[in-house]
This record gives sequence, C-alpha cells and structure tokens, in this order.
Amino acid sequence: MTQCEPELPPLLLAGIAQFNAGEYFECHETLEALWKAEHRPVRELYQGILQLAVALYHLQRGNYRGTLNLLRGARAHLAPFAPACQRVDVAGLLAAADAIEQAVRHLGPERLSQFDRALIPRVRLITAPAS
Repeated sequence: MTQCEPELPPLLLAGIAQFNAGEYFECHETLEALWKAEHRPVRELYQGILQLAVALYHLQRGNYRGTLNLLRGARAHLAPFAPACQRVDVAGLLAAADAIEQAVRHLGPERLSQFDRALIPRVRLITAPAS
C-alpha cells in the first residue's frame, strides 16, 4: 500500500505517545483530528488505533459492552494494514485486541475489574528498512 510509507504524521506520533502513556481519551481526540484530515485509505489505520484506545478507555470504566464493540471495530479497521503500516506494528495490535477480547469475555461484565492489565498493549513502531 502506497499510503504505508514510513513517514509518520506528527499527530500519529502524538497519538501513539498518548496511547502508550494510557491517555486513551486524549489519544482518541488526537487521532480523530488526524483521521478527519486524512482522505486516503490510511485514515482507516488511524481509526483502528483510535477505536482500540476507546476500547481500553471503556475497559478502564468497566463498560463491558462498549469494550467489546470497540475492539470489534478496531480489528476491522486495522486488519487491512497488517502486518505493518507507517511503521506501526499492526499485527501486534490485532493480536493484543484478540487477547483482550478473550479475557474480557472470560471475565464477563461482573468481573471486568479483574482484567489483567498486562494484556494492554503499547503501540510499537517497527524500524524502517535501511535505504
């Protein structure tokens, strides 16, 4: 995909930093601005990361249904960009979303507070190949 060139927009870098700091609401705001400004198909990548952040925000707040719905949406937006796009390890995010969903379903809404936070991913950037 030509939109997966290794150049990362500054707002994507800011959103990734917020995501990795656990600032999921702020990440949503930042990536939403990037998503709205982008007109190429890569905007779906940004929406996927944004929705994963919102899923984690819902998880923090104990919203079982919201967590599952946003995880589903995030995976749908991210999948076309696997294994990586704009240096983002998309395959890793998809694997994490699957693991989170499995754990959330296993716990159910009553035990969501027992979620193992070690399953929460960081957005990892893959080193660009040497020219």
